[in-house]
Amino acid sequence: MAKLQGSIMLKLVMVLSFSVFALGSNSGVGAFYFVQQWLGSYCTQKGTRCCYPPTGKPSPDFTIYGLWPYNNGNFPYNCGSTSFDEALLKPLQTSLRKSWPTFTCPQIGRKFWVHEWNKHGTCSKSVLGELAYFKRALNLKNKINILQALARAGIRPNNQLYSLKSVKRAISRAYRHHPFIACNRDSQGNSQIWQVTMCFDKTATRLIKCPYLPKGRNFCGSRIKFPSY
Repeated sequence: MAKLQGSIMLKLVMVLSFSVFALGSNSGVGAFYFVQQWLGSYCTQKGTRCCYPPTGKPSPDFTIYGLWPYNNGNFPYNCGSTSFDEALLKPLQTSLRKSWPTFTCPQIGRKFWVHEWNKHGTCSKSVLGELAYFKRALNLKNKINILQALARAGIRPNNQLYSLKSVKRAISRAYRHHPFIACNRDSQGNSQIWQVTMCFDKTATRLIKCPYLPKGRNFCGSRIKFPSY
Protein backbone atom coordinates (compact mmCIF):
# COMPACT_ATOMS: atom_id res chain seq x y z
CA MET A 1 0.00 0.00 0.00
CA ALA A 2 2.87 2.36 0.80
CA LYS A 3 4.36 1.77 -2.64
CA LEU A 4 1.02 2.40 -4.32
CA GLN A 5 0.54 5.61 -2.36
CA GLY A 6 4.08 6.65 -3.27
CA SER A 7 3.41 6.06 -6.96
CA ILE A 8 0.18 8.05 -6.88
CA MET A 9 1.93 10.87 -5.01
CA LEU A 10 4.69 10.93 -7.64
CA LYS A 11 2.07 11.22 -10.34
CA LEU A 12 0.27 13.99 -8.44
CA VAL A 13 3.50 15.99 -8.24
CA MET A 14 4.00 15.50 -11.97
CA VAL A 15 0.49 16.64 -12.86
CA LEU A 16 0.53 19.57 -10.45
CA SER A 17 3.58 20.86 -12.29
CA PHE A 18 1.45 21.32 -15.38
CA SER A 19 -1.16 23.67 -13.96
CA VAL A 20 -3.75 24.40 -11.32
CA PHE A 21 -6.43 21.77 -10.89
CA ALA A 22 -10.18 22.28 -10.82
CA LEU A 23 -11.54 19.66 -8.47
CA GLY A 24 -14.80 18.12 -9.58
CA SER A 25 -15.19 20.39 -12.59
CA ASN A 26 -16.56 19.02 -15.85
CA SER A 27 -17.17 22.25 -17.75
CA GLY A 28 -15.86 20.82 -21.00
CA VAL A 29 -12.67 19.63 -22.62
CA GLY A 30 -10.42 21.95 -24.57
CA ALA A 31 -7.59 19.51 -25.24
CA PHE A 32 -6.07 16.22 -24.15
CA TYR A 33 -2.54 15.68 -22.88
CA PHE A 34 -1.36 12.20 -23.86
CA VAL A 35 1.51 11.03 -21.69
CA GLN A 36 3.75 8.05 -22.37
CA GLN A 37 6.49 6.78 -20.09
CA TRP A 38 9.68 4.77 -20.48
CA LEU A 39 9.41 2.03 -17.89
CA GLY A 40 13.17 1.54 -17.98
CA SER A 41 13.45 4.97 -16.35
CA TYR A 42 10.68 4.25 -13.88
CA CYS A 43 12.46 1.09 -12.75
CA THR A 44 15.90 2.72 -12.43
CA GLN A 45 14.89 5.91 -10.65
CA LYS A 46 16.35 6.30 -7.20
CA GLY A 47 14.36 4.61 -4.45
CA THR A 48 12.00 2.69 -6.75
CA ARG A 49 11.41 -1.05 -6.68
CA CYS A 50 9.98 -2.37 -9.92
CA CYS A 51 7.72 -5.41 -10.26
CA TYR A 52 6.70 -7.02 -13.52
CA PRO A 53 3.11 -8.05 -14.29
CA PRO A 54 2.06 -11.70 -13.85
CA THR A 55 2.06 -12.00 -17.64
CA GLY A 56 5.77 -11.18 -17.72
CA LYS A 57 7.88 -8.22 -18.74
CA PRO A 58 6.37 -6.45 -21.77
CA SER A 59 8.44 -5.79 -24.88
CA PRO A 60 10.60 -2.65 -24.72
CA ASP A 61 8.47 0.37 -25.59
CA PHE A 62 7.07 3.61 -24.28
CA THR A 63 3.78 2.80 -22.61
CA ILE A 64 0.72 4.85 -21.74
CA TYR A 65 0.92 6.82 -18.52
CA GLY A 66 -2.26 8.83 -18.88
CA LEU A 67 -4.76 10.69 -21.03
CA TRP A 68 -5.56 13.92 -19.22
CA PRO A 69 -8.27 16.40 -20.24
CA TYR A 70 -7.35 20.08 -20.13
CA ASN A 71 -9.62 23.12 -20.16
CA ASN A 72 -9.09 26.85 -19.68
CA GLY A 73 -5.82 26.60 -17.80
CA ASN A 74 -6.83 23.67 -15.63
CA PHE A 75 -6.44 19.91 -15.50
CA PRO A 76 -9.74 18.92 -13.83
CA TYR A 77 -9.90 15.71 -11.85
CA ASN A 78 -12.40 13.52 -10.01
CA CYS A 79 -15.39 14.84 -11.96
CA GLY A 80 -18.42 13.06 -10.56
CA SER A 81 -19.23 9.60 -9.31
CA THR A 82 -19.40 7.68 -12.59
CA SER A 83 -18.67 4.09 -11.64
CA PHE A 84 -16.02 2.00 -13.37
CA ASP A 85 -17.46 -0.93 -15.33
CA GLU A 86 -14.70 -3.50 -15.66
CA ALA A 87 -16.80 -5.65 -18.00
CA LEU A 88 -16.61 -2.95 -20.69
CA LEU A 89 -12.84 -3.35 -20.90
CA LYS A 90 -12.70 -7.12 -21.32
CA PRO A 91 -12.23 -6.89 -25.12
CA LEU A 92 -9.33 -4.47 -24.53
CA GLN A 93 -7.52 -6.22 -21.70
CA THR A 94 -4.80 -7.80 -23.83
CA SER A 95 -4.02 -4.46 -25.46
CA LEU A 96 -4.17 -2.62 -22.14
CA ARG A 97 -1.75 -5.05 -20.49
CA LYS A 98 0.68 -4.46 -23.35
CA SER A 99 0.29 -0.72 -23.88
CA TRP A 100 -0.87 0.52 -20.47
CA PRO A 101 0.90 -1.66 -17.87
CA THR A 102 2.09 -0.67 -14.44
CA PHE A 103 5.26 -1.87 -12.73
CA THR A 104 4.23 -0.59 -9.31
CA CYS A 105 4.92 -2.91 -6.36
CA PRO A 106 2.87 -4.63 -5.20
CA GLN A 107 1.08 -5.39 -8.42
CA ILE A 108 -2.07 -3.28 -8.74
CA GLY A 109 -3.16 -4.52 -12.19
CA ARG A 110 -6.58 -3.19 -13.15
CA LYS A 111 -6.57 -0.80 -10.20
CA PHE A 112 -4.37 1.57 -12.21
CA TRP A 113 -6.95 1.72 -15.00
CA VAL A 114 -9.69 2.29 -12.43
CA HIS A 115 -7.62 5.09 -10.94
CA GLU A 116 -7.08 6.72 -14.34
CA TRP A 117 -10.76 6.58 -15.24
CA ASN A 118 -11.99 7.87 -11.89
CA LYS A 119 -9.44 10.68 -11.72
CA HIS A 120 -9.13 11.78 -15.37
CA GLY A 121 -11.60 9.86 -17.49
CA THR A 122 -14.62 11.12 -15.58
CA CYS A 123 -13.59 14.66 -16.54
CA SER A 124 -13.71 13.77 -20.24
CA LYS A 125 -17.02 11.94 -20.19
CA SER A 126 -18.72 14.80 -22.05
CA VAL A 127 -16.55 13.69 -24.99
CA LEU A 128 -15.56 10.09 -24.23
CA GLY A 129 -17.40 7.41 -22.29
CA GLU A 130 -15.43 4.78 -20.38
CA LEU A 131 -14.89 2.36 -23.25
CA ALA A 132 -14.20 5.17 -25.74
CA TYR A 133 -11.70 6.74 -23.32
CA PHE A 134 -9.55 3.63 -23.18
CA LYS A 135 -9.95 2.89 -26.87
CA ARG A 136 -8.84 6.41 -27.73
CA ALA A 137 -5.76 6.13 -25.53
CA LEU A 138 -4.80 2.87 -27.24
CA ASN A 139 -5.33 4.47 -30.66
CA LEU A 140 -3.08 7.37 -29.72
CA LYS A 141 -0.42 4.93 -28.56
CA ASN A 142 -0.51 3.30 -32.00
CA LYS A 143 -0.31 6.71 -33.65
CA ILE A 144 2.58 8.11 -31.59
CA ASN A 145 5.51 5.68 -31.61
CA ILE A 146 8.14 7.48 -29.53
CA LEU A 147 10.65 4.62 -29.53
CA GLN A 148 10.57 4.42 -33.33
CA ALA A 149 10.93 8.17 -33.74
CA LEU A 150 13.99 8.21 -31.49
CA ALA A 151 15.53 5.16 -33.16
CA ARG A 152 15.33 6.88 -36.56
CA ALA A 153 17.54 9.59 -35.11
CA GLY A 154 20.00 7.08 -33.67
CA ILE A 155 18.73 7.54 -30.12
CA ARG A 156 18.37 4.17 -28.44
CA PRO A 157 17.93 2.79 -24.89
CA ASN A 158 21.59 1.91 -24.38
CA ASN A 159 22.37 3.77 -21.13
CA GLN A 160 24.05 6.55 -23.12
CA LEU A 161 23.58 10.29 -22.72
CA TYR A 162 21.86 12.29 -25.46
CA SER A 163 21.22 15.99 -25.71
CA LEU A 164 17.73 17.01 -24.71
CA LYS A 165 17.53 19.07 -27.91
CA SER A 166 18.23 16.01 -30.06
CA VAL A 167 15.49 14.03 -28.32
CA LYS A 168 12.93 16.79 -28.83
CA ARG A 169 14.06 17.30 -32.41
CA ALA A 170 13.67 13.60 -33.26
CA ILE A 171 10.08 13.55 -32.02
CA SER A 172 9.22 16.89 -33.59
CA ARG A 173 10.47 15.74 -36.97
CA ALA A 174 8.39 12.59 -36.78
CA TYR A 175 5.12 14.26 -35.73
CA ARG A 176 5.49 17.97 -36.62
CA HIS A 177 4.71 19.00 -33.08
CA HIS A 178 6.97 19.70 -30.13
CA PRO A 179 6.80 17.25 -27.22
CA PHE A 180 7.20 18.01 -23.57
CA ILE A 181 9.89 15.81 -22.01
CA ALA A 182 9.94 15.04 -18.28
CA CYS A 183 12.88 13.36 -16.58
CA ASN A 184 13.60 11.60 -13.32
CA ARG A 185 16.97 10.68 -11.83
CA ASP A 186 18.71 7.37 -11.39
CA SER A 187 20.66 6.27 -8.33
CA GLN A 188 23.77 8.05 -9.65
CA GLY A 189 21.85 11.30 -10.06
CA ASN A 190 21.73 11.18 -13.86
CA SER A 191 18.80 12.95 -15.49
CA GLN A 192 16.99 10.38 -17.63
CA ILE A 193 14.10 10.48 -20.05
CA TRP A 194 10.94 9.34 -18.30
CA GLN A 195 7.79 10.83 -19.85
CA VAL A 196 6.88 12.26 -23.23
CA THR A 197 3.72 14.34 -23.58
CA MET A 198 1.97 15.23 -26.82
CA CYS A 199 -1.26 17.21 -27.07
CA PHE A 200 -4.45 16.46 -28.98
CA ASP A 201 -7.59 18.40 -29.74
CA LYS A 202 -10.80 18.18 -27.72
CA THR A 203 -11.79 14.97 -29.51
CA ALA A 204 -8.42 13.35 -28.74
CA THR A 205 -7.82 12.60 -32.42
CA ARG A 206 -5.75 15.43 -33.94
CA LEU A 207 -2.29 16.49 -32.80
CA ILE A 208 -2.10 20.13 -31.75
CA LYS A 209 0.35 22.50 -30.14
CA CYS A 210 0.11 22.11 -26.38
CA PRO A 211 -1.91 25.04 -25.00
CA TYR A 212 0.20 25.04 -21.85
CA LEU A 213 3.68 23.84 -20.94
CA PRO A 214 5.30 23.96 -17.49
CA LYS A 215 7.19 27.14 -16.67
CA GLY A 216 9.84 27.89 -14.12
CA ARG A 217 10.90 24.30 -13.53
CA ASN A 218 13.52 22.30 -15.36
CA PHE A 219 12.65 18.62 -15.40
CA CYS A 220 15.62 17.59 -17.53
CA GLY A 221 19.27 18.45 -17.83
CA SER A 222 20.77 19.48 -21.15
CA ARG A 223 21.98 15.90 -21.57
CA ILE A 224 19.77 13.02 -20.55
CA LYS A 225 20.25 9.29 -20.17
CA PHE A 226 18.18 6.78 -22.11
CA PRO A 227 18.39 3.71 -19.84
CA SER A 228 18.16 0.18 -21.09
CA TYR A 229 15.02 -1.79 -20.45
